[in-house]
Amino acid sequence: MDETPRYMISVAADLVGMHPQTLRIYEQKGLVRPRRTAGNTRLYSEADLERLRTIQRLTTELGLNLAGVDLVLRMEDQLQRMQVRMERIERQMREEIENVHKQYRRDLVLWKPVETRPERARRAPR
Repeated sequence: MDETPRYMISVAADLVGMHPQTLRIYEQKGLVRPRRTAGNTRLYSEADLERLRTIQRLTTELGLNLAGVDLVLRMEDQLQRMQVRMERIERQMREEIENVHKQYRRDLVLWKPVETRPERARRAPR
């Protein structure tokens, strides 16, 4: 998701179908964190807009209050961080397994059994 801040509060509110004051309340509650310009103007990114849509869905469709929304959003954020971490660990494991396989290939010595000849029938001494 694009994190580049682009939209002023009025544009962001129109894009998600909310009142600008609602966005200010969500910011005050810590549910969304728009970036600020040097002049202290709020700028919302696509990721912020998606988060606002999620908040809207949680409150309107699922009937959660803002405390419930906060909990769900924190859990989603934690899940996302854990997924990123798990992907990184899996990638590291695959690399380590590949290194072990390379080591096996390097250390591998082909073995050819010595050809065994059938023993000649022992002759009794004459």
